[in-house]
Amino acid sequence: MCTAATYKTKDFYFGRTLDYEFSYGDEIIITPRNYPFVFRHTKTLENHYALIGMACCADNYPLYYDAINEKGLGMAGLNFVGNAHYQPLSDSEENIASFEFIPWILGQCATVKEVRSFLGRMNLCDTPFSDQFPSSSLHWLIADRSESITVECVADGMKIYDNPVGVLTNNPPFDLQLFQLNNYMQLSAKSPENHFSDKLNLNTYSRGMGALGLPGDLSSQSRFIRVAFTKMHAISDESEASSVSQFFHILGSVEQSRGCCEVAEGKYEITIYTSCCNADKGIYYYTTYDNHQISAVDMHKENLEAKELIRYSPIKEEQIYFQNGK
Repeated sequence: MCTAATYKTKDFYFGRTLDYEFSYGDEIIITPRNYPFVFRHTKTLENHYALIGMACCADNYPLYYDAINEKGLGMAGLNFVGNAHYQPLSDSEENIASFEFIPWILGQCATVKEVRSFLGRMNLCDTPFSDQFPSSSLHWLIADRSESITVECVADGMKIYDNPVGVLTNNPPFDLQLFQLNNYMQLSAKSPENHFSDKLNLNTYSRGMGALGLPGDLSSQSRFIRVAFTKMHAISDESEASSVSQFFHILGSVEQSRGCCEVAEGKYEITIYTSCCNADKGIYYYTTYDNHQISAVDMHKENLEAKELIRYSPIKEEQIYFQNGK
């Protein structure tokens, strides 16, 4: 299970947590402009916008979990098990396999407005990458600095939702996730006032009581509400350090610790990594489960006219330094 979010100060930030019980061998992968994206059912993209994101590399092909392109557009795929329903091949639309969706969009679109036009002529089909990598049941958060949308393919077709909170988790479908916020409109960052009864002298006894009722469990619906509340009240200055730090704190509100979410006997879901992309500058920041020191890869320090993938292994272990030398 995962959580994705957007955040804007001076720059626009896009990122996610990836929560699962094992890793597929994740890498930060830069796809330069001249790497040929070969698609199964439509023409190859010989030239396209450059991308950077977290992916599993299979047969020299980046299977992106999340990415941004050089124009500042971000996209992340999140588990949508039980609701995702891809379509059979179409003779009248451009057929795109689910694993191709991120490069097909980010390789060609600079804004969400452009994305909407591309979605109008595509058919998201169920072609797997390989026997080892079958189609994943996903829905997607797509955003630029101006707007966010959620894209879901379900049994009765493709749904495109405006996403005013810039947050996405897993199930239920996005319109139901968003509706649930109505149940929490009383939450506040301010201390509450006594509306229970004017006949009782009720007082706050702790800071933070304005958020009493904010869900604290690990379910996808609760994570959606918690990140939406945290994001909507998050404050940082315009600096890069403050903005990045605040973004990691926002997603840190839903990090999963080993042992709290058992998915099988002795197997536990954890937050394998958390990403924060400065979409305006092309910088991919990340942390991993065992390394909360923020690391970064800057796509613009690489040769974006190249034809080969540029790959970095995440720094997964943190070293603890004693400042007093002991």
